This record gives sequence, C-alpha cells and structure tokens, in this order.
Amino acid sequence: MNKQQLITELQSSGLRLVEQDLGATGRKGGAGPSDHKAVTVDGTTVMVPIYTGTATRSLYTVALDPATGQAVLHHDEQAVAPIAFPQPPQFYSLTTADGIPYWKIALLHSRDVLATTVLQTCMRYTDTATACQFCAIGQSLEAGRTIARKTPAQLAEVAEAAVRLDGVKHMVMTSGTPNTSDRGAAYLTECARVIKNRVDLPIQAQCEPPDDFAWFERLKFAGVDSLGMHLEAVDPQVRAKIMPGKASVPVDYYFDAFAAAVKVFGWGQVSTYLLAGLGDDLPTLLTACERLVAIGVYPFVVPFVPISGTPLANHAPPTSEFMLSLYRQVGAMITRSGLSSHVVKAGCAKCGACSALSTFE
Repeated sequence: MNKQQLITELQSSGLRLVEQDLGATGRKGGAGPSDHKAVTVDGTTVMVPIYTGTATRSLYTVALDPATGQAVLHHDEQAVAPIAFPQPPQFYSLTTADGIPYWKIALLHSRDVLATTVLQTCMRYTDTATACQFCAIGQSLEAGRTIARKTPAQLAEVAEAAVRLDGVKHMVMTSGTPNTSDRGAAYLTECARVIKNRVDLPIQAQCEPPDDFAWFERLKFAGVDSLGMHLEAVDPQVRAKIMPGKASVPVDYYFDAFAAAVKVFGWGQVSTYLLAGLGDDLPTLLTACERLVAIGVYPFVVPFVPISGTPLANHAPPTSEFMLSLYRQVGAMITRSGLSSHVVKAGCAKCGACSALSTFE
C-alpha cells in the first residue's frame, strides 16, 4: 500500500488507540477539524479521526516497538509503518496579559499551523431550522475550552509566541457567522491588521461571502494573504437538508464571490472546503471542482468526519474507494490548472492535513 492509499484509508477508517500512552491528545468538539488527532506518517502530518464510532471499530491501531520505543501503525495486527505524534507546543503553557490561557485563544493544527475561531458563536447554530448538522462550534465553548470572542490583541500576542517558540509557519482565522451583512469579514479584517502589526505571519481568513465584495480588498489591505469561503456541499437538495441556513446563500452567489476574490487575492489564493460524504455524488463533486479550478479557486476536498454530539454523529464517512477516485480526478484537475497547495500562502489547502489531496497533485 502506498502513502496515498494509507492516508486515505486512515482518514476514512480512523485510528483506534489508547491515547494517553502515545503523547499529544486529540480534540473533541469545536470548529474546524475535531474528533481528530495529528499523526505523522512517512514524513506527512495528517489529521486522523480517533473519537468517531468508525474509529472505535477501526482495524488500524498503534503499538510501541519494545526495542526502539517507536510508535508503529498496525492494520489487523500487522505492522504497516512507523508513525509519530506531534507533541503539545510550548505556547500552550502561556497566559495572555488579561489572564486567558493561550490554548483557549488559538490551537496548533497539524505540526506548524496556528488556528483560531475568532467568534465562537454563529447566528445559525442554536436554531435547528438553520444550523449546519455537522457543526460543533458551540461544544468547545460550552465545555469551557475556549472563549466566545478573541480580541485582536489576544490573537496577536498568541501568534507572536507561536512563531517564536514553536516555529509556526502560517495561521488560519475562521469565524462563526454573525448576524451582520459582512458575515464576519469586518472582524476578521480588524484581527488581521493587529496580528500583522505584531508578527510577520501569513494568514488565511475564512467566512461566508459578504454582501459587499469590497470586503475582499479590505481584508487584503489588512494583511490577509488568502481567503476561504466554504461550500461544504454543492447539490441544492443536499445543502437544504444538511445546512438549511447556509443553503439560503445560493451556490451561484458563492461563485460570484469566488471570482471577485480571485481578482484581489490572486490565482490559487482562494479556496473552498468540499466535504465528501454529506450526500453529493462523485459526478456532482467533480463538476463543482472543474468549475472551481477554471476560475482559480482551490477545491479542498475533505472526507466528512462525523463529530460526536451533532445530528450527523452517526453518519457514515465516505469510503476510501470513493475518496481515492475523487482525489485522483481532482488532483489531475489541479495539476492541469496550474494550482498547487504548495503555492497557497496560508490556510487549510496549504496545510493539507485534513485531506490526502495534496499527495495527488
């Protein structure tokens, strides 16, 4: 089995392990990659599900080699490859000037990416008629693992320390959607400006398409290097079922926003998440990806991971066979279009840890 297949299978099947014996903990709930653990396989760090129902039944396990102390990945009790787990970063031990632990402000994703949700609330989350069924943005807030609003000063303080102490290379700033027409772009602009004044760190901002595309220029001027606006699903019926609130924003409006954003940020510096396994079939996803790459948007296709405590907690993830077919075809599209995760300045597509897509470019 080659590395592409192994990573794809791990992200579909998950990893069954006794976590306390193997270093850094995974993450439950919250925004972004959750119920995952960062795992380094053959030099590539990826996020692998560990808390899902599928993971608890996975044939992939980990054992320590008694002779070397090295963690070894096993499949059905057969050794597959040595693996490693990134350890907690040094900046987690610090506290902000106003008394908040740094890890409540931003987290280390993969091995060198700083990630934060600047607004940990969303206008859609508390109403079942509008909430995205896969979203757990409120869980970490309810559990006291984060704060509702990270100030620009707090973010700048943590970002500077993460670069200085842990060699962080880029930063992702996402947000719950506020009930404002800018859809969070205004606050992301404010945060980016203060962070860039403190530390030279490439930043990706993520939000829903704002009402006024002039926000793209404002974000860029404030120091945002790349932009993410996430479709998650494409088929209108799937969107209406899985994320009824976001589905009120038509896919065509997203594409209008993508085209406007590419003019500002440049070819390949705008991306979108596509969560494979929510209901879109392969032809639908491939057609969407063709349309995206044609206008210079990086289609970051990711296997859906069900998060405990959400309405889709028991929803089956996509099979590795489905993901391999999707990756091969989208990877070829990306290569033909001149896009590449390697030239993205910051963000999820550059990190690549939640998907095996970059290994298919």
